[in-house]
Amino acid sequence: MADYAHSDHASRSREDKARRLAAFIWARGISGPELLALPPTQRRKLARAADTNPPSTDETWQAVAELLVEKDGWAARNPEHPAAQREHADEKILWVKPPIRPWGS
Repeated sequence: MADYAHSDHASRSREDKARRLAAFIWARGISGPELLALPPTQRRKLARAADTNPPSTDETWQAVAELLVEKDGWAARNPEHPAAQREHADEKILWVKPPIRPWGS
């Protein structure tokens, strides 16, 4: 019996999903480490917002995080390129909450 999860087709499907998710997430200013720090329920909501079925394994989320790190590096080296501009960075706060500063600091 064939193991679909480790077939070439499954690998390509995971890569395609990771690229779709990374494009959506990167445009919102979320980094790879920030993505991996999100709770699973929040990641699933993020995937649905990207019109993508949520990945069932951490392997796919790890691939997304790696793509985000690569894109951040590329964007830092090519800041003037149109593809280095995050079109929805203002939406980051919907997904990644800033740390709460203690009162009076």
